[in-house]
Amino acid sequence: MRRLGLLIVTALTTLTTLTSFTTAAEAADPTNVAHRGASADAPENTLAAFRLAARLGADMFELDVQETKDHQLVLMHDTTLARTTDAERVFPGRSPWQVGDFTLAEIRKLDAGSWFGSRHDGEPVPTLGETLREMDGTGLGLLLEIKAPQLYPGIEGRVAAELRGNPAWLRQGRLVVQSFSWRSMRTFHRRLPQVPVGLLGTPAVQDLPALAAYATQINPPYQDLTRAYVRHVHSLGMQVFTWTVDDPATWRRMASYGVDGIITNRPGMT
Repeated sequence: MRRLGLLIVTALTTLTTLTSFTTAAEAADPTNVAHRGASADAPENTLAAFRLAARLGADMFELDVQETKDHQLVLMHDTTLARTTDAERVFPGRSPWQVGDFTLAEIRKLDAGSWFGSRHDGEPVPTLGETLREMDGTGLGLLLEIKAPQLYPGIEGRVAAELRGNPAWLRQGRLVVQSFSWRSMRTFHRRLPQVPVGLLGTPAVQDLPALAAYATQINPPYQDLTRAYVRHVHSLGMQVFTWTVDDPATWRRMASYGVDGIITNRPGMT
């Protein structure tokens, strides 16, 4: 009887220890990633938004990379210039204003800030190289999304070359490259295998082991997440960065699931 009692006490102690470990892990502060910079308070994908993210206490900033007609890497979320620049006014006959139909010199003529507010008049569309150099001394990490790579054959190699030209970003822990195109991420991984790769979306649980062969992160929308899914990803040695969380209650819920990072338009919210 005494032996049975000792076994029960041991089991309860072990369970309590495991529960405490899980709770502590799940309560850890996730990495605060500024989505397109502090995009709730400054024009997205601009140096103004990235600088503000640093001032607001973000750990990382996220940006979107596309390619111009002359194969220069610029920051733009949409595949057209219309929403976040004055391209319709400057180039009225160039509808639908696809990013890839314009040279860098033409995109330099655009205002990427006035749509957000007059205090940002004249804010330019930055290149990836300019952004890497400008943000190098801030201490922030970078989550770099290759946007619509099917429109820009070879973009993975050009992004890799730009990163090699700014080697400070290749230090461990500073950089993750992600995309909705998992094929593109396999290609990028072959180019720069030392750089962690993130897969945007919510792969089926049965597909996760194969993806873990080259991916470091699985990055789903927060609406898709459960604790069980996060644990499946973690069990394969990958991280979870979720998006896009702009209210404190959802932030706390995602943190309780044990996610490793939260992508937000409001990095100062926490």
